[in-house]
Amino acid sequence: MKTTIEEQNGKWIATLEGEMDTAAALEVEEALKPLMDSKGKDVLIECAGLEYIASSGLRILLSILKAAKASGSKVTLRNVNEDIKNVFKLTGFINIFEFE
Repeated sequence: MKTTIEEQNGKWIATLEGEMDTAAALEVEEALKPLMDSKGKDVLIECAGLEYIASSGLRILLSILKAAKASGSKVTLRNVNEDIKNVFKLTGFINIFEFE
């Protein structure tokens, strides 16, 4: 699992590539820690390269969303493939997150 974060135009952009399975969850959570303190900056999570997400990955994204909302930021997931979008639908997370 490859995870990168950069700041562009006053927004955090995180790129996820690979499989966010249980084995990768600790590494991904550590890599995405800066997003937990978004300091009022919106967060865009680029998912074009994300091939799979486990429940532990959903928990990480939910933690980022809660922290961002607490600081007045929004979180948007971009380019989520249909298989992963179905996971969001099955868990009810489709109504919690914003998608582009």
